[in-house]
Amino acid sequence: MSLNNKNKLRLRLLTSLDKVFLDEEPVSSYGGNISVFKNEPFSFQAAYSAHSDINGNFVAVNVHVNCKDADDAQRIKLYKTEYVPSEMPTYPNPSDNYLRTAPGLYPDPLVPLGEKDELRAMPTRWRSVWAEFTPDENTPAGKHSFEIVFTDTDGNVLDSLTQTVTVIDAVLPEQKLIRTEWFHTDCLCSEYKVEAMSDDYWTVVENYAKAAVKRGINTLLTPIFTPPLDTEVGGERPTVQLVGVTYKSGKYSFDFTNLIKWMDMCRRIGVKYLEISHLFTQWGAKYTPKIVAETENGTQRIFGWDKSAVSDEYREFMASLLPELTSLLKEKWGAEYVFFHVSDEPSLEHLENYKAAKGIIETYLDGFKIIDALSDYEFYKTGAVNNPIPSNDHIGEFLKNNVQNLWTYYCCCQHVNVSNRFFSMPSARCRIIGAQLFKYNIVGFLQWGYNFWYSQFSKYQINPYCVTDAGLAFPSGDAFLVYPGENLSPVESLRMLVMDSAMHDLRALQLLESMTSHEYAVSVIKKDAQITFSDYPHSAKWLLEMRERINSEIVKRL
Repeated sequence: MSLNNKNKLRLRLLTSLDKVFLDEEPVSSYGGNISVFKNEPFSFQAAYSAHSDINGNFVAVNVHVNCKDADDAQRIKLYKTEYVPSEMPTYPNPSDNYLRTAPGLYPDPLVPLGEKDELRAMPTRWRSVWAEFTPDENTPAGKHSFEIVFTDTDGNVLDSLTQTVTVIDAVLPEQKLIRTEWFHTDCLCSEYKVEAMSDDYWTVVENYAKAAVKRGINTLLTPIFTPPLDTEVGGERPTVQLVGVTYKSGKYSFDFTNLIKWMDMCRRIGVKYLEISHLFTQWGAKYTPKIVAETENGTQRIFGWDKSAVSDEYREFMASLLPELTSLLKEKWGAEYVFFHVSDEPSLEHLENYKAAKGIIETYLDGFKIIDALSDYEFYKTGAVNNPIPSNDHIGEFLKNNVQNLWTYYCCCQHVNVSNRFFSMPSARCRIIGAQLFKYNIVGFLQWGYNFWYSQFSKYQINPYCVTDAGLAFPSGDAFLVYPGENLSPVESLRMLVMDSAMHDLRALQLLESMTSHEYAVSVIKKDAQITFSDYPHSAKWLLEMRERINSEIVKRL
């Protein structure tokens, strides 16, 4: 390697918890041992910049990987970390544990990188190549080394970095956590200009659902009707109704063909749970979701914001639909793997509306769980919601009162102290959720935006590469985890992979628990640190060392 060539680039080896900003020289958060299991992906980064004394404005480079194990070349994939704008990275007057609070460009999309794809290294500008190694059951245990090599476009080596990881001779158990990130199929239709239920619709839905399952999302929001979520009062979202409805001569009949097709797809790609879209509107359960039907006068919307949730018409509709729907779900999926919703995040002022709405449907849902986001403990005490999902900044009261089988969630409002996934937050703040879920025996996790590519209240479509805050509504990173890519397929975000690592932390702790006890596994997490949902070490180094402690304890017992 010539000195002149080497002097063209500056490289830094980084962890997956480091975020590389264009205008800031990165510093690695951790330089210790890294180990993973045979069914656990491992990510790291090679950050690059050009020396300031190069000739010209940039150095054109290609990147490839050299592996000591020839088979590892098939197990590692490189991505180019891209940057997207954030006009609203935080709410005003943010608390601590943010990387940045100013509007600007933030690293997030991970675009697959080929060996012939040209990158440009510029002086005083830092970018990164993201590498993901995915071992499998045939991967030999022991150390694996990966040399990330930067060359000029003629193939001359400029510089390289080497990352080593130890593969443990064991596999992690299946994920127990029930995890849903709300899946918006109407956003897919709008982005790709496909018609609901067309061949392309089923292709894009499956591609996006498969990507979700790959990253630990095992529950899929199932739009039996167009979900009444984040929709302006009086407004509509594009129709993506799986259940066909006919209303003629005063009677309802139903076509479940597309719902069965959905279930077949879910089973094929590994979805474990179905989450039926809400049967009443948000913000009080006062109205009915958008439902279209074939009538004597053609296709018409028969329910929506103009129909009361407790109207005689909707009671009759539910009485006709739910016996047939639940019979089908029991036969083809299993009641224990299906969840129903009434209305999202009701408050005490909505109590009577919520109870009345729930009363319409619950007699037909025997054997099924009804779950709803609910952060008001006083509301829970009324008994209206048997299976609450409190936010991670309101869960303390539920834990203190020993509420069983708890789920939790976060969204835009959870921006002080607790874990979340905004662009502006450190990746460690996202990943810590795995250890927190384990400590408190949380059975489910919900987040509302897998691919919400509309403005707040679904008033208009946005380009997620340009607008990352739902039209100055939510801090960037809240509304989606994936970006639209080519071939009806998603582009993943670095946050999606970091959250996947949190799921693997949780599974490693469950493996250690099976070998010891829950209390012992929690003691390994904590060591000399406090860990609750709102109080935990903020250091990426601490988190990675915690994971190595867990792995070491498991290896001792293999």
